[in-house]
Amino acid sequence: MSSKYIAAALLTCSIVTVSCSSSSTTTPATVPTTAATSADAVVAGKPFPTARCDANKAAGKITYLSSFDFAAAASIVEVLVAKQKGYFDALCLNVEIKASFSTANYPLIAGNQAQFSSGGSFSEVAGFANDTPDADILALAVEGKTAIDALIVKADTATTVADLKGTTIGVKGKITPSVQAMLAKAGLIEGTDYQTVPVEGYDPKVHIAIPSIVGFPGYKSNEPGQLDRAGISYSLFDPSANGIPGSFGILYTNRAFMTAHPSATEDFMRAAMMGLADAIADPAAASKIALSFIDSNGNPNYLSPEGETYRWLTESQLITNTTPAGEPVGLPDAAGLQAEVEAYATIGLFGGKAPDISKRFDSSVLKAVYAADRTVIWPSS
Repeated sequence: MSSKYIAAALLTCSIVTVSCSSSSTTTPATVPTTAATSADAVVAGKPFPTARCDANKAAGKITYLSSFDFAAAASIVEVLVAKQKGYFDALCLNVEIKASFSTANYPLIAGNQAQFSSGGSFSEVAGFANDTPDADILALAVEGKTAIDALIVKADTATTVADLKGTTIGVKGKITPSVQAMLAKAGLIEGTDYQTVPVEGYDPKVHIAIPSIVGFPGYKSNEPGQLDRAGISYSLFDPSANGIPGSFGILYTNRAFMTAHPSATEDFMRAAMMGLADAIADPAAASKIALSFIDSNGNPNYLSPEGETYRWLTESQLITNTTPAGEPVGLPDAAGLQAEVEAYATIGLFGGKAPDISKRFDSSVLKAVYAADRTVIWPSS
């Protein structure tokens, strides 16, 4: 399976969102530092440096593209909160926010037609770069250290993953990578030990009632909430609970912009992480902000208040629960990202060979944004 498919498979299913080891640890390649000079560095509680403000203004309009409408989802909602609360303005950044879709965004970011976007998983970012060698994009934040997808099956049909042998699973396009890897770990191979058939639409209440399938991949922050609200019982097999590494909520940029405008890059992420902290502290308020953006955009995907509230409450809890102790939220973890691409390579992604990810992420930006106590370094108003 082509790695180009990662984004399409993951984000198509989200509309309405192999355990392995490595003998070496991947570290990001050296890039121009985003740290300012000591005179221009941001100091908590001190005025924002004038020279830094001028440098950020010189970056011009910075365009952020969402990965799915203005959903209350990781790597989207924090940007919306930052925009609504004026955090970008406070750092002299002219940020334009546009609703878009993940698969359309990668070439736009790679070509610097937009500067920041939201990715469904780190493997999406690595997969696009692997298939497009001249696309120098890199993740600056990896918020969720777990797969966001899961396998939803009819109640009382299976108690273990191995019980799914001989069944048929409904899919929207293709089976999602984390679910496929989970099945493979249990010795189940698509086309041999189980079959997949396409299902139409995005309503899990319809899919769970299809007699010919045992279940379907979905997203922990989406379909379970819809089924719960409808009072429909189901079982959920979580790839992460079965030892499959994953990620979600990726904020990424291109190296050309990062190199040309280091302070603007750092401060965009500073504002976004401030927005993320607020969104995690008050999920209900963050969901309302997202809904205001959704409504202002005409709500073309018919997103509901109940759905968006459930989405962000679920994702914010996953982010909090999977952030390693002692580390700030969103900091990319080299070992975890390496484990992720290796796990997915075993099921045929990336042409069956884990790609070199050393240039596909950079941890230095968030390290400069956070203080030692893991709070965002924020200037005085």
